[in-house]
Amino acid sequence: MSKQELVVLGQTDEPDACCPGLLTAPLEEEQAAELAKVFKALGDPVRLRLLSMIASRAGGEVCVCDLTPAFDLSQPTISHHLKLLRQAGLIDCERRGTWVYYWLLPEMTDRLAGILTRPAGEPLTEPAEATA
Repeated sequence: MSKQELVVLGQTDEPDACCPGLLTAPLEEEQAAELAKVFKALGDPVRLRLLSMIASRAGGEVCVCDLTPAFDLSQPTISHHLKLLRQAGLIDCERRGTWVYYWLLPEMTDRLAGILTRPAGEPLTEPAEATA
């Protein structure tokens, strides 16, 4: 049996340890499928606003009772959007009495930022010009 050290995703100090940046190497099929779920969750304007409201809240968490009035949507619809953000790993929550409180999971947003960030000092390559 090999004595290689296994790295658990998201549990290392190295910024590029979990996966290469999108701009530095092609994504593996499994990575692309996982990231597509996250980007799909972010692709809806309501979910993007909810995430922004949660992330920017002083104190780091917000009650669902403070989120719902900001939208012209029913409470079950807001709950559905929040569920999709949770399933994507962007937020988490906890029930306290009759209310549910939400907070950002910065590990996922940091991971997205790392994947989309061009390595420092490396210029983007210019596309080859088409010949006529």
